[in-house]
Amino acid sequence: MIKVLKSGVLLTIQDFGRNGYRHLGVSKAGSLDPFAQIIANRLLNNNDNDAVLEITVGLCELEFTCDTVIALHGADLQATLDGQAIYPGWTYTVKNKQVLSFATGRAGLRAYLAVKGGIQNTEVMGSKSTDLNACFGGIEGRALATGDEIPITPYYGEFIKVGAIAPAQRKLIRLHPSPHANLLGEPLLNNFVSTAFKVSSNSNRMGVRLEHKNNLVHSHSLPSLGVSPGSIQLPPNGEPIVLLNDGQTTGGYPLLGTVIEADLHQFAQFRPLDTVEFKYVTFEEAAKAKQKLNGHLHQLSLALKNNL
Repeated sequence: MIKVLKSGVLLTIQDFGRNGYRHLGVSKAGSLDPFAQIIANRLLNNNDNDAVLEITVGLCELEFTCDTVIALHGADLQATLDGQAIYPGWTYTVKNKQVLSFATGRAGLRAYLAVKGGIQNTEVMGSKSTDLNACFGGIEGRALATGDEIPITPYYGEFIKVGAIAPAQRKLIRLHPSPHANLLGEPLLNNFVSTAFKVSSNSNRMGVRLEHKNNLVHSHSLPSLGVSPGSIQLPPNGEPIVLLNDGQTTGGYPLLGTVIEADLHQFAQFRPLDTVEFKYVTFEEAAKAKQKLNGHLHQLSLALKNNL
């Protein structure tokens, strides 16, 4: 087990989330940075979709009540194991009664903690992820709290320490074109891609809100349409919302575009006041970006094959 001594700002159990239920109004949930989850799991020779802990901002403490091996990835939240610094991108052996503590970071927002064999909570609709809005999955469908015990399988074997670097961070986010380009008009869309936005503190797992000084105000109204993680809604006040994994399944605001799959994970790490810019790309460019990211993961697998 892992016992939560201090839960911090937001500590949840996540995997890749739920697919195939949006027609029922069920959000995806899941890790906002799935590539950090994948890398952390591969460092432990786990399955890519084994459940992990998503640690937002930090400020939490976890006590292990059995031996295991862990891997961290994502933001550097100044983690320590019994007071000794440990770092993202590496595996560490943990002994019974050791305490893992997180302060907070100067860059990045979310760290991912994988344990050997994955977290062993019960699946709901094919996923162990916590859906904070619908209140199911994880442990009782909520953020983890002080005193909670997280089920894991003990691991007492030897494990070679290995590490991995993260994919490059980006502040220029690539987009599929807007399906409402004719409605919004070319001047507004040109204004959008020439604007440097700041991430609002009023952002969460549902979506990242963006602030700016340019004029994107409009009066358009639409019937509700299907939306998904990566959809960029434009409310009448002109401040875009980039929908994330806990976002709703339908919405009536016009869309400025959709973040390409290779870039969506960047929004897991944007902090309030970080700057974000956008550009539209072709489907061919989006496919090449995803191929490059997959290549990074494939190289990691090849490197680890000789060590694990």
